[in-house]
Amino acid sequence: MPKPIERLAVIDGETLQDMRFQPGKFCIDTLLPQGISMLGGAPKNGKSWMVLDWCVRIAKGEPVWNLPVKQGSILYLCLEDPLRRVQDRLLQLTDEAPPNAFFATAAEKLGQGLCEQIREFVREHPDTVLVAIDTFQIIRSGGQDISYASDYEEVRELKKLADELQISILLVHHLRKQGASDPLNKLSGTTGISGAMDAIFILDRGQRSEGAATLVCTGRDIETRKLDLRFSKSDCSWELVQDSLENRSIEMPEELTALTEFVRSIQTFSGNNTQLAGAVSKLVGKEIAPKSLKQMMNRWRYTLEEKGVSFRSHRSNGQRLVTVSFSSAPPDSDGSAASDATSSGAGFTVPCDPDSAETSVFSRENAHPAQPTVCEPCAPVRPQQARVGVLRRQSGKFATRP
Repeated sequence: MPKPIERLAVIDGETLQDMRFQPGKFCIDTLLPQGISMLGGAPKNGKSWMVLDWCVRIAKGEPVWNLPVKQGSILYLCLEDPLRRVQDRLLQLTDEAPPNAFFATAAEKLGQGLCEQIREFVREHPDTVLVAIDTFQIIRSGGQDISYASDYEEVRELKKLADELQISILLVHHLRKQGASDPLNKLSGTTGISGAMDAIFILDRGQRSEGAATLVCTGRDIETRKLDLRFSKSDCSWELVQDSLENRSIEMPEELTALTEFVRSIQTFSGNNTQLAGAVSKLVGKEIAPKSLKQMMNRWRYTLEEKGVSFRSHRSNGQRLVTVSFSSAPPDSDGSAASDATSSGAGFTVPCDPDSAETSVFSRENAHPAQPTVCEPCAPVRPQQARVGVLRRQSGKFATRP
């Protein structure tokens, strides 16, 4: 009897947009994410020096090129080198090797016990944050199949392991001999390798005698950037010369600063996006499109929450509304933005009736009487609900169809 086909667990776009997930985690902030990553470079161009330096700094909790790291134990599988060479490099990089940095010069291959070896190490060292494998070619299964599908599945096996253990796995790989205009096409093998990666780093050294190189970085959870580096012969480390993202905007936009002050003064706001944008526009002295404001709020959601501002979207009387609240307490773990301020005496609510003539109420004088009547929200949808069935709307609320 054929196995019954399971129903697809789907979720509508509006619900998904309003769900709250934990932000992505990094081993090296904004550079090396949790998951599977690859560092590619020509043979003998300094890849192993870079990986060893990263491992030592992460184990010590020291920044990498001024970027904060998540300190923890590391496992470096340096499969091309004997321990003597690893020791020589350690002595040149640091005068004090961290006790939570571990090294191995032999390991099993994929499909032959490697994943279980890594699981066992993490069980023994639960604070592990990084496993570096130098090189990827040595731990490959070695079969005759060199197709896209084969390459993709090998990387996916390590990707699943990294997600399961919530660590970063960094693979060191060689580049193909022939050049390519796209750095990702320089990796040896099919595009199935790069297609399965969360992040890719290509170390392009150019003229080896000059000691300069460019590290091209791209990935799913990192911004594309180029790091100009210089190899220091004094301590055999790669020094940062210039970061293409050095001048990136890291401050919250003035519109959201105005939103924070606005919500802090009234504690709670409930209305549609146009009304909220109108209130913020008055404070910053320029017109703000409702769509742009909501996109900024979504992008900077976690920064807003650190400042006490939380929000959620919901429907009432067929109209899509947003409730923004201020609270000095941290947000609920389920992501609901209904803070204690909602039940306090401060704040106001704009009318939910879309045909109402009173569509712009932004001052305390014109606000509703002291006790606000926040529109009845829909029940928040938690991520686990999306996995057990099909989400649909019933009478303005979410329901799960088995």
